[in-house]
Order: sequence, then C-alpha cells, then structure tokens
Amino acid sequence: MTMQIEGPIEEIIFRNDENGYTVAILDFKGTFVTIVGKLLSANIGENLLLEGEYVNNNKYGYQFSFSSYEVLLPTTLAGIERYLCSGLIKGVGPVTAKNIVSQFKEQTFDIIEMAPTRLAEIKNISMKKALEIGDKFKELKKMQNSIMFLQKYNITTNMAIKIYQIYDTKTIDVVKNNPYRLVEDIDGIGFLTADRIARSVGIPESSEFRVRAGLIHVMNNAVERTGNTYLTKEALFTSAEKLLELDGLEFREKYLDALDGLVIDKTFKLMEHKGCEIVMFTKYYFYESSVAQKLCLLNQSVVTKQLNLDDEIKHFEEKNNIYFHEEQKNAIINAINSGVSVITGGPGTGKTTIIKCIIEILKQNKQDFLLVAPTGRASKRLSDSTGEEAKTIHRALEVGQNADGNLSRFVYNEKNPLKTNAVIVDEVSMVDVALMSSLCKALPRDCKLVLVGDKDQLASVGAGNVLGDILKSEVVTVSMLTKIYRQAENSLIITNAHLINSGKMPVIDNSSKDFFFEEKIELESIKNSIVDMVTTRLPKFTGLDPMQIQVLAPLKAGVCGIDNLNRTLQEKINPPSIKKNEFMVGENILREGDKVMQTSNNYNLVWKRMNGFLEEEGEGVFNGDIGFIEAIDYQTGETHVMFEDGRHCAYPRTDLSQLSLAYAITIHKSQGSEFDVVITPAIAGPNMILTRNLIYTGVTRAKKMVVIVGEKKNLKRMVTNGYTAIRFTLLRDLLRENHNKIKELFE
Repeated sequence: MTMQIEGPIEEIIFRNDENGYTVAILDFKGTFVTIVGKLLSANIGENLLLEGEYVNNNKYGYQFSFSSYEVLLPTTLAGIERYLCSGLIKGVGPVTAKNIVSQFKEQTFDIIEMAPTRLAEIKNISMKKALEIGDKFKELKKMQNSIMFLQKYNITTNMAIKIYQIYDTKTIDVVKNNPYRLVEDIDGIGFLTADRIARSVGIPESSEFRVRAGLIHVMNNAVERTGNTYLTKEALFTSAEKLLELDGLEFREKYLDALDGLVIDKTFKLMEHKGCEIVMFTKYYFYESSVAQKLCLLNQSVVTKQLNLDDEIKHFEEKNNIYFHEEQKNAIINAINSGVSVITGGPGTGKTTIIKCIIEILKQNKQDFLLVAPTGRASKRLSDSTGEEAKTIHRALEVGQNADGNLSRFVYNEKNPLKTNAVIVDEVSMVDVALMSSLCKALPRDCKLVLVGDKDQLASVGAGNVLGDILKSEVVTVSMLTKIYRQAENSLIITNAHLINSGKMPVIDNSSKDFFFEEKIELESIKNSIVDMVTTRLPKFTGLDPMQIQVLAPLKAGVCGIDNLNRTLQEKINPPSIKKNEFMVGENILREGDKVMQTSNNYNLVWKRMNGFLEEEGEGVFNGDIGFIEAIDYQTGETHVMFEDGRHCAYPRTDLSQLSLAYAITIHKSQGSEFDVVITPAIAGPNMILTRNLIYTGVTRAKKMVVIVGEKKNLKRMVTNGYTAIRFTLLRDLLRENHNKIKELFE
C-alpha cells in the first residue's frame, strides 16, 4: 500500500553515484527504517518526505521502497548543524557548522541563501569561502527543486535525474518555457508526455514549439512504427494536423514555418522525388545515400578477368559428397566474381552449403573473409553450420573508440576500414538501413560483399527496406534459389513453409514428427493450450526445458498477445518466491530466473564473457538479444543478465526499461533467430498485420518442431493474405542513380 514517511537520514549504507540508487537508514518518528530508491543526492541529516511502500526482501528484511521524494530542510538547531556538516556543502565541517548555527540559530538557511556575505562574520570563514558556501547551497536547492518540479508531472525519479543531467540548473526554465525540447533532447520522453506538461504550464496549443515537436513526432512514428525513411510533405502535414488537432488554412503557415526551421537546423531534409516534395530525417538520407554509393563502388571493383571455378566447385562436391544444382553453382560463381552479390532463397534451398563452398574457395585463393549476421542467434547458427567464426555486425564493427581515440559509435568506419577481402552477411533481410550504412562505411574499397537472405521474410524491424530495394534496383548480381534440397523424410516444416509462401494451406498431419496443429476456438482456450504445451506437454514429449520452447505471437496486446502470454508463462515457469529478488519495471515484473530480451540498441552497456581461461570485455547489447536474469542486487540497484552467447551484463536500474520478458516474443522480433520448438497462435486480427509473410517467418524460425494453436480459418486467412506493407524508402532510386553515374564515368 502506498504511503508517506518523513524523517532525517541517519546513515547511508550504500550509494551508487552513477544512477542515484541509495540504501539508507531513516529516522521515522523514532523508528529506524531502511529505505531503498533513487535520490539525486543523499546526505546524513537531510530531512526527506518519501512516498512508496514497504517490501519484504528475503535477504535484507523489510524495507521502504520509495518512488518519489521531497527534500525538507531541517528545522531544529541540531538538525541544521548536522545537515551542514554532512559533507553536502564543501568546506563546511563539524566545527564550522557548529559556529554558523551558534551565530545565526533558526535563521541559518535564510542567511546562507539570502545574505551569504554575513558568514564572513564567523572566525575562519573568508569572504570568498562565504560566497562559495552560498553558491553551493543555492545550487543544491535548485537541483532538488528541479526534481520536485518534474515529479509533479508524473515524471519518474529516474527520468527526472536524466533530465536534470542534461539541463542542470536550467531544468525548470526549459520545462516551463518549452517542454517540447524534451522530445528532441531526452531519450524516453515522447510527444504526449511533453504535451501534457505544456498544457499544465500554459503553453498555447498553436505554439511554434508544439508544431515543431508534432512534426518530429510524426516523422519518428513513420520511421519506428512503419519503417519508412521518408514521408511526402502533405502526408507529414496531414498526420500532424490530426495529432495536434490544428487544421485549416490559418495553421498551414505554422507548419511551413516549423518545417523550414527543421530544415535549416538540418534535422529534416526537404527534397523533390517523383514529382512531389518529400521530407526525411537528414540522418536517414545520409544512411541511404552512403549505402547506395558504397554498393555501387564495390560493384564497380569487379575483376575484369572472371575466374573459372569449375575445378574448385567440383573439388568441394567430391569432398562433401554432394552435387550442386546449376543455380547453386551460379550463386557461387557470382559471389566470387562480383563486387556485390545477393543470394536469396527460402528454407532448404542450400544457402548454407553455398556459403561453405564460397569460404572454401576464398581460403584456396588466400583471401581473408568475415562472416557476420544481424543477431547473436543468427551469428551462432552461421558459425555452427560453417565451422567458422561468425560475429554479429555490431561486434565485427566494434563499439567503442576509433583509431584516433575519439568516441565513435563504431571503431571500424570509413576512416578505419575492416581488414578483410570479403564479407558475407547472413539473414540480410533483417538488416535495417542504419546498420547497413555503418557496415558499408567500414568495407575496404576492394572488398567483396555477399548478401544472403530470404526475400520473403518480414522486412527489418528498423527503418528501411535494404534487401528489397537492392533486389528491385537491379544494379547488383542476384542469384535466386528455387530448388528445395534439405527435406528430411516425414519432415513437414520446410514443405509447409514453401506451401505457405506460395499462398497454399500447409499440410496438417498430426502424425508427422515436426508440424502440428491444435484446433481451438476461444481465445482463452488458445492461451491455456499454449501455456500447457510450454510448461507440461512439450517438455514431456521432447525432453526440452520450457525455456527452450519459444512462443511467437503476431500481436502484443490481447488475450493471446505477448504481454498477456508473458505474464501467464512467467507465473507458471518462474513464479514469485522469497528466494528470488524482483523489480517492478513499468507495469511488469522482472524476476531472477526470467527469460528476457533487449528491446533497443544500447551501445554503452559494458559486457564481460569468458573465452576459455581469458575474460573478454566489450560494450553494446542490441535489439533482439535474449538472455536470463541471473541476479538482482538491491544494494547496487543492478540486474545481472547472462545472454545466450555468454555475455554477462550488469544493468543499472535506469536501463531496465530496455528489457522485456521473452517467454513469448513477437514474430517480428524473432527475425534472424532459430528455436528448437516454436508455438504460435492462429487468431483473428488486423489484415495489415496478420499476413502470409508473418506466418511464413514464424514457421521458418523453427529447427525441430512447429505447433500452431487456433482456428484453421484464421490460419487460412493469414496464408491467403498476400498484403505487404509498402515502405517509403529512397535506396532503390539512389542505387540506380549512383549506378548510372559510375557507368557514365567508365564509358
């Protein structure tokens, strides 16, 4: 039950200055209470008004966990003296504090704040020191007032600290005068939060600040929710009008002025495209431009003398007791003899075997190569299937400092390229344009680039349509694989994946060993069946641990959405216990033992990993990484996560919002991953979401078994729904444009 307690800090047991997490003893009406939570500052003698609730920690007993607080200056002479000598104000020790209080009594704080020069009346306090004490006191008061001010607008202490760290003593002025700046400057503050604050402080609805923030919000939605890299100017304005509820000719000038400002400060780029004006974030224009330029340059570097690879391919066939189809041979030849090539095909079409042959030929020609994939799971699978080291793209580029020692998103870039002759990228369908841009910048001028993926998978979670645009541009060599080779006897996963991809219903034969369908009609029944399969039926049938069984759902919300499934599965698989620590994060609980997923890129989080007897250390965890919570430390406020590739990370409490439960994940988030067993519900829902390539992607994530639970009619709707959302991107046209320019130069 939420309640308030008030009293002075008697002792500080633990303090993490980086994130403000504090464990302290508070004197509450003569009773010593252990308090835990985040304080911008913590000093013995400080009088706090805390709001929170008592929790029973199995290790440390009852504690008062607070979510908000207010600093109250002490009123007794003993309290004032203790506050001053707590170390809060540099240069004021016990003797000086006693002398100040003896001189000014209950007026002490008023004197320090309003007439600090009077402190020089006291022995051993110079005028300079008196002014320094006054300045420090005012600074502390502003900091505390800023936190209190922000908390009035339902901004959490964590977020308030984050805001104060950006704006410092200007926090209140910024928020009062233009809270919409928060949208641009603070990660995690959206337009709706800023708009709520703006209304509270009396900023008019037609304010130029609000219109600017509205345009940024609309463009962010286009990028983050639908994957577009641009919008037409009219679409941008139309969406902004709906958001801001400011439409009509009288407001059009405000939109034009706001757009001009965003273009002038280079947040947006405005340009002509196909007869109309389009708007995009400037950084996305540079992402797509850099990809187009680099791919065309690499493509031009193709050797004039084409290598005859018949002997090498034949040797590989004999060595591995296989026979390549003509289209597979062409894919190998194209990869070796082209600057940039694409190999695309569905499951079982031989992509991995082709990669292995390409690697063998590169080795024979004494050429270095680098194998990469977008996710940890995909890189591990590539490594296991080829017998060669494979890395995530992020790890290959290395997050940290560049060669000059300056901070950089990636160590390897255009100024410090990778040292390799060839790069092979697997699961390229899930690479977004921002990551592709970083990879392309790091490629040497004479490097071969081989892009491998399934064109029929879902588009990348991040913005852009990299693989689709490259294929449509027709400027690089493409090898389409259509013949199915990997199809074990009585296996239906691959057969059904191709049937689904061609718009046909999968074979439903529950006597098979790897593809099952269970008919359920009611949503509650579908959910209960899925939970029962994960926790009881499939572990008994397969011998797998429930943690190895992955639920993939089309939607986040609803009875069979991942939010509800995660809560239910958590309750069954990892229920609460006095032996397990847990944190409340938003509306969800993260508990020791939980399966979790990183939901955004964090380039700064440090990780450690044992490699034999050596310990590796690096930075960066990325969207889609899956791991398990090993420990939650109330004393440090840290949550320790072990990821599937062996990386161990200690999350500060401020970063916990980046983790979500992963007993069930969306099919979109499963891209590039492979799981032993996949369970997915077949439910009704929006046609724009429940599409053929969604269910196709879900089925192709399974290595050993697929189980679909629901109604056949809903499965049929998905299979026959060939709708594909169109992403508005420039890459295809930029590729053609750059290709033609280079072609003209060499003619």
